[in-house]
Amino acid sequence: MKREAYFDNAKVFLIFLVVFGHIIQPFTDGSKPMYSLYMWVYTFHMPAFILLAGFFAKGSGDKGYIAKLAKKLIFPYLLFQFIYTIYYFFIGKEGWMTSPVYPHWSLWFLFSMFCWHVMLQLFAKIPPMLGMTISIALGIGVGYFDSIGHTFSLSRTFVFFPFFLAGYWLTKEQVAKWRTTAVKAGSLVVLIAVAGSLFLLPEMSSDWLLGSKSYEVMAMPVEGGLIRLGVYGIAALMTVSVLAWIPNTHTRMTSLGQRTLYVYLLHGFFIQFFRRADLFHVEGLLDVLGLAVVSSGIVYLLSSKTVLTLAEPLIEGKMPRLKKVFSLRTN
Repeated sequence: MKREAYFDNAKVFLIFLVVFGHIIQPFTDGSKPMYSLYMWVYTFHMPAFILLAGFFAKGSGDKGYIAKLAKKLIFPYLLFQFIYTIYYFFIGKEGWMTSPVYPHWSLWFLFSMFCWHVMLQLFAKIPPMLGMTISIALGIGVGYFDSIGHTFSLSRTFVFFPFFLAGYWLTKEQVAKWRTTAVKAGSLVVLIAVAGSLFLLPEMSSDWLLGSKSYEVMAMPVEGGLIRLGVYGIAALMTVSVLAWIPNTHTRMTSLGQRTLYVYLLHGFFIQFFRRADLFHVEGLLDVLGLAVVSSGIVYLLSSKTVLTLAEPLIEGKMPRLKKVFSLRTN
């Protein structure tokens, strides 16, 4: 699929929010503004990211597609599960020793992504509306089973699958309609209303947005399904509202949208170190802006050609960039 500036711009913005959301998380306890900001970001940043992943999964029926995905996703998952285990041990993080069936921190996304592509082999053959209905029912229903949780990130796999499937069925023409003046105007109302509600209403547990726990654990064993349905609605509205404002022009940052997997896999080394070292403190707006600058710096650094060259063998299992560097030196 030919790359378009809009989608790369969206991926850059969303991967920035992934890093920013992780970097501000320790400062949400006891701070209503920080917790509200954190929750506001989490209402849409992963749903939107997963929606775009589904959009670019339109070649899922090609021959050898799943085998290629296994190499692209399962190989780095297992490798980085091991690397993060060693890293956590050296920085003294609790829970550093864990089985491969329990993904370290953000690595759940890789395994879930592989599962979504496998599930797509079936759901792509089902009419869109029926498939979406079934996927939402599965996402709601999984919350009623305590036995489905962090293991192989199964809970999140089912909870977020509707966004992946929606992205698969999404067309460029439909995305273009989101960027009309009328939709943009409505999106501002949605963005402001959700932000205001999160700040003014009683705190809602972030677990509802993370999708990794059962309703029983979240103390809503009966009505949990209705709450998740409501979360789905808010996430969908927020996703469209944010993507409506993504520019479709090439900038210096656009090309970074091709390298978001590197940022996703590697930014944990920075975030976990920052948390263990207790480097940052938030006492006002300037501190939050400072963390945004740090997050931008991490995204830019991990998208650099130097990092791509060094990390490519680990993440993609190949090293054309390294070979090119060595060939230039020998010549």
